[in-house]
Amino acid sequence: MLEQAKTRTAQLQRHMKDNGVQKAVFTDESSIAYLAGFWGYLGIEFGRPTLLVVDADDEPVVITPLMESEMVAEMTWVTDVRVWEDIGQRTWGRALAGALGDKPTRIWIERGTIPASVRNYLDDTYPGVALKDISPLLGKLRMIKTPFEIGVMKEAGQIAGAMMTAAHESLREGAREYESALAVIEAGSRKAAGFLTDEGWDRFVSPMIHNLQILQSGAETSMVHRRAGVRTYRKFDPVYFCFCNMAQFKQYKLGFDRMFHIGEVTDQARHVQEAAIAAQQAAIAAIRPGVLAREIAAAANEVYRERGYQTGYRTGRSIGVAYLEAPELKEGDNTVLKAGMTFAVDGGISVDGVTAGRIGDSVVVTENGCDYITDYPREILLSKH
Repeated sequence: MLEQAKTRTAQLQRHMKDNGVQKAVFTDESSIAYLAGFWGYLGIEFGRPTLLVVDADDEPVVITPLMESEMVAEMTWVTDVRVWEDIGQRTWGRALAGALGDKPTRIWIERGTIPASVRNYLDDTYPGVALKDISPLLGKLRMIKTPFEIGVMKEAGQIAGAMMTAAHESLREGAREYESALAVIEAGSRKAAGFLTDEGWDRFVSPMIHNLQILQSGAETSMVHRRAGVRTYRKFDPVYFCFCNMAQFKQYKLGFDRMFHIGEVTDQARHVQEAAIAAQQAAIAAIRPGVLAREIAAAANEVYRERGYQTGYRTGRSIGVAYLEAPELKEGDNTVLKAGMTFAVDGGISVDGVTAGRIGDSVVVTENGCDYITDYPREILLSKH
């Protein structure tokens, strides 16, 4: 993983030179993981920024709180790790100024994700210095995944499959939503542990599946992103599981969704779910190199229209070390698909206060089409008990 991160940083530096970019400050956790190979520290939510400064012609610099520095130094390939403290004169601002050097003429930042405290510091310390957005340049590099990255994502896909199997097995009349969430966490964590060792860089990767389970059942299935509660499952209930904030491994995130029904399925719920599946499958069938991102969405939207539904959902999004990367499979996105791109592709319909139809998978674009990263039956799914 660290050799991959080092190679990616060298690639970025070449692109920086070609585009006249001298120094860039990265503050987003996913960008730092992608380039420097580490994450998992206490971050900006605790008032402690960690930064990566990349110079087009010099070694990068990691700036991290003193309390995190031992772990960070073990997790990253970057040798220049500079520390700062919560009190006293060794502030992160001074460390950042040292890395930026005297009188920079422009500073490149991640405009959309830079913490306000860091942005305010740059505005106050370097008045008149232009702050440019490095995000599009890095985003282009992140669009195409290497075989190594795809391999990690396929491991994440196996973990996600174990999670979905556990979700399915948990469903029965009288069981409760949170019990399904617990089953998902345990199954995913055990599967992830099987891909790890307790040596080297691996020892810093936690197998634990975390984040609140997105789960809705019954009439509230239409709410899309409601979290698991204490509701009891009843016969005919639709039950929706979304793993988009949980199915991840070594910082690579997937999209993965399935809808189940307790015991039996009503005619209306069947109709809605079959339409969602058909829309997703139409989108996936259209994926291949040379096609525009918006054309994938158009294929799904045509199915919705034919089945008598409207949707405000995008059909998909690029996935990688962040939950949302570019491009997106939606109207207006004219990005040309290329082999090595990875997407979460969804089918989604909501009938407010009644039911919903949803399905989601992750795929990788190949030379001739696409391959699934996630796998579970794409059909009407009933509880097993």
